[in-house]
Amino acid sequence: MKITEPILVDAQDKMAKAEVSLQKNLGNIRAGRANASLLNNVTVDYYGAPTPLNQVAQISVPEARVLLITPFDKSALKDIEHGILVADLGISPSNDGSAIRLVIPQLTEERRKELAKDVKAEAENAKVVIRNIRRDSVDALKKSEKNGDLTEDDLRDLEKQAQDVTNASIKNVDGIQADKEKEILAV
Repeated sequence: MKITEPILVDAQDKMAKAEVSLQKNLGNIRAGRANASLLNNVTVDYYGAPTPLNQVAQISVPEARVLLITPFDKSALKDIEHGILVADLGISPSNDGSAIRLVIPQLTEERRKELAKDVKAEAENAKVVIRNIRRDSVDALKKSEKNGDLTEDDLRDLEKQAQDVTNASIKNVDGIQADKEKEILAV
């Protein structure tokens, strides 16, 4: 369905951003497997300036539960190790003199269920944001109708389109949630 009403196009863009934000937030949830996105929030004090870890080191996944961090500048190894400890990831870094290994511990069943609840809560927050976007766009459409820019029939059609866009976005959020829960609950 092609949407031409600027209010609905704007709402659709905002809903897509909410979906992207959800994926980013869920990327920070550890699933028992090595994933470089776990280190997105790690900053390193590199020559006195806080620098994102991925700008001072290469991050690779040599095994399913191991992250290998190889600094571009070997002198930054201690700073990288310190940055990981300060980030409080719940994982102890292992420094071998040329690289740092992070071994992701296997999750317990109880912890998996906790993380699944966190995923569900994040998804629910995204749905609330999406519904708020729909409400704001419908309010704007009603205001346009009161100003005489839209007819009553146009308003009804556009409200239906707003609901369709909302339903599609919520369906996407449900898919993102299901994928992350599947990843977490897989043993």
